[in-house]
Parts: sequence; structure tokens; C-alpha cells
Amino acid sequence: MKYTQATLDKLEDILGESEYVVRYERGTFQSGWCLLEQKRIVVLNKFLNVEGRINTLSEIIPQLDIHFDKLTRESQKLYESVKKMRADGTADSATGEEADSSNNQ
Repeated sequence: MKYTQATLDKLEDILGESEYVVRYERGTFQSGWCLLEQKRIVVLNKFLNVEGRINTLSEIIPQLDIHFDKLTRESQKLYESVKKMRADGTADSATGEEADSSNNQ
């Protein structure tokens, strides 16, 4: 996964398209984030750097009630790759790039 502001924006778009609000706040978060499920608000520690924010969102997104049909095609692809990345335990599959299939044989 590329740790850039553009990647972070795309992950935030997945949440926004599913009617979640992402906020960056100060606080004593044990894990760096807090989820208010009833209000559909995800609160991240504002002191996390871009890499930390991306890792945290990619950890949270598969656990949320994401409305897949409401996502744009680009967000759907990223959402699927984030879910796959978390299932596989890898960080490279969420870039949206195709993996080399010769490694899977």
C-alpha cells in the first residue's frame, strides 16, 4: 500500500460514501481510534501520521457496515482490496494494483 495523502483520501471516501464521518481528535485512544457506531462516526487520533492513519483506516474499514452498492467503482475496488489485504495479512494488495499471478501457481 502506498502511504500517501491520496491513498488516505480514497480510504476516507469509502467511509464518506457509506455515510460515516471521519474526525481527527485529541484523546486517550488505546488503539489510536474510536468508533461511535450509532452515529456512524470514526474518530482517529489526530497525532497519527499519514501512514498511521492509513493503517488504522484499513484495519477499521472491514469491520464496519459499508454499503457496497453506494460506493463508486473506484471505492469498490479499493474496499475489496482492503478486505483482501486484512484477510491475507498483507499490506501490498490495497494499492489497487494487480498482483503477479505467476506467484500463485
